[in-house]
Formats: sequence, C-alpha cells, structure tokens
Amino acid sequence: EWLEGLVVDGIISGVGAVLGFVPQMVVFFIFLAFLEACGYMARIAFILDRAFRKFGLSGKSFIPMLIGSGCGVPAIMASRTIENAPDRRMTIMTTTMIPCSAKMPIIALVAGAYFGGEWWVAPSAYFVGIAAIIISGIILKKTKLFAGDPAPFIMELPAYHMPTLSNIARSVWERASSFIKKSGTVILLSTILVWFLSGFGYVDGEIAMVEDLNDGFLSYIGEKVAWIFAPLGWGDWKAAVAAFTGLIAKENLVGTFGILYGLAEAAEDGEEFWGTFAKDFSTLSAYSFLIFNLLCAPCVAAMGAIRREMNNGKWTLFAIGYQCGFAYAISLIFYQFGMFLTTGVFTIGTAFAAVIFAILLYLLLRPAKKYEGAVEVNLEYNK
Repeated sequence: EWLEGLVVDGIISGVGAVLGFVPQMVVFFIFLAFLEACGYMARIAFILDRAFRKFGLSGKSFIPMLIGSGCGVPAIMASRTIENAPDRRMTIMTTTMIPCSAKMPIIALVAGAYFGGEWWVAPSAYFVGIAAIIISGIILKKTKLFAGDPAPFIMELPAYHMPTLSNIARSVWERASSFIKKSGTVILLSTILVWFLSGFGYVDGEIAMVEDLNDGFLSYIGEKVAWIFAPLGWGDWKAAVAAFTGLIAKENLVGTFGILYGLAEAAEDGEEFWGTFAKDFSTLSAYSFLIFNLLCAPCVAAMGAIRREMNNGKWTLFAIGYQCGFAYAISLIFYQFGMFLTTGVFTIGTAFAAVIFAILLYLLLRPAKKYEGAVEVNLEYNK
C-alpha cells in the first residue's frame, strides 16, 4: 500500500503535475532565445535607459530582468555588467520579481483553477512583476544604502542578424533540459518528502499511514504557520505548506498541490480536479496567493546566486527579507482592499492594510535626499 502511494500519489502526482507544463515552456524558450540571438537585447536596453533612470536604475538593468523571465540564476549573474554598486544591488534584489519559467506553472494553475483560463491572468502576472520593480526602485533609491546617480550607459550595439537554428535549438535544449533535470532531482525529492509528511502521522501511538491528510504530519506543521497567511486570504494549511516548498523550487509548489489534492486520482477528469482544488480559495485569495509567490524570495538556487553576487551575508539576508516583506505587503493590500470593495466589511486586517499602503505611498512620494555617507557605503560594498 505504501509503495503504491509513493509511486502514484508521491511521484506521479508531484513530478507529473510539473512536467505537464514543459510544452508551454519550450515555446516560451524559443521566443526568448530568438530575442537574445538576433541582437535585440542591447538595443532595448539602450532605448529603456532613459525610462529606467526615472526610478533609479540604468538601461543595463533591463538585460538581467529580461533574462530573469527565463531563470533567476543567470539573471542575477548578469548584473555583473553594472558598474555602479547601488544599481547592481537593486537589480539583484528586484530582478527575480519578474516571473521566471519556474513560475509559469503557478500562473497556469491559478488561471485554470480559479479564472477559467482567462487570457489576462498571465499578462497581468508580468505587469505585477514590472510594477513591483518600479515601486521598489523608487523606494530603495531614496534610501541611504542605494543613493547615488545611475552609471552612464555605455554598451556596444551588435548588428542585427538572423540567428541560426542550431543556436536557438541549443539554447532551448539547455533551458528545457535544466528544468527537466530539476524535476528529476530536487522536485522529486521534495515531492517524496511532502508525500511522506502528508500521508503519515501518529496512529495509536505509532507512525503509520493515515487515510485523511488532515491527520498527517504536514497538516500539523502547516496549521502552525497558516495563521501568518490568513490576512492574505489563504490561511489553509495546504496553501501555507505549498508556499514554503516553493522556496526550494518554484515548480515544486504545483507538485505539492498535486499531492495534497490528489491530482493522479482525478487525472481523467480535469474539471473534477479543478473544482476540488478551487474550493479552498476565492478568486481574490487565489490572485493574492499568486502575487505573493511571484514577488517573494526566489528558489534556493537563486538565493545562492544572490549570496555569491552580494558577497556578503547581511546583504543577502536583507535582499531575501525585503522580497518576502514586500510580497506580503502587496498581497495584503490587494486582498484586504478587494474584500472591502466587494463586501463593504472593514476589519482589523483592512485597517492594517491601509496603514501599510499609506507607508508605501509616503516612501514613493517623499522627496529624495542627498546623503553624504552614500559614497562611503558604496565603497565598503565594493570591497
């Protein structure tokens, strides 16, 4: 029985739910590889330099952000081309807010289960990421740690050329194979762990399989932390656990839901699965869940890249803390204001969201100051 549960409920439900999104991601990788190979990247960075300077970044920051739509790790590493220390730090902290390929299954999951596959859900996710980067850039640039003028834009513009089919195929293969390998290693181990913790618990004083997932170890752990996310509209233990497993690998979030909601059992009837899955969320709470997982700290691999590029433990913790805090604040404001506008009920959560919104508005609109110690801070970072 446990072996059947491991294969069907653990491996097939978890890894299978993630691998189902590979075809869509391959199409995305083809277009991204074409843009990178034809000489378009450098020109769009040059064109956007003036716009980026209005919120404290240079046009060179656009290249890591565009690469970040494929994967956050090379995007963070691409920030090395930015000479200015504050610009480089801000780019590292904000570039993973752009939805990467690993977040595409999350977007597809939410769009299919809660919005009937509406076309606007996926584009809105990218607009949320862009808006988060702009807001973060304006807020951070007005602080002492990130003060200073952006570096002058100097970049060689290669000639336009038609990319070869072999280069595009190689780029697509590298990205797709990397995603599949992650599904066979990190995600596989994570789904097995999630299956064990959710399917086993204490029965008559000993560890044994449980028939109800609410009696498993994972349910007990999730209920202890679910209250943190209750103001965001998704205080259910399954959503809380999925959000935490998403920090290992963002694709892992879908695999976790596949196990907890029994995707394999409903594989022949997709509508049955979507209905079972959607009953724990409303449309507001589902989009709040999407916002939080789009903007919060990236996967473990990207966190490691942040640590290498920052070359400082305190800066790394600050970057991860800012991403999680900002994601929580935006999700809170969206859900609480949405509930107030749709139901007219004003709660403590609504008041707290209003305070957070007022603080963000003040940080956005306050005039920038000239900090005398900014140069010393940047020199210390460069050391």
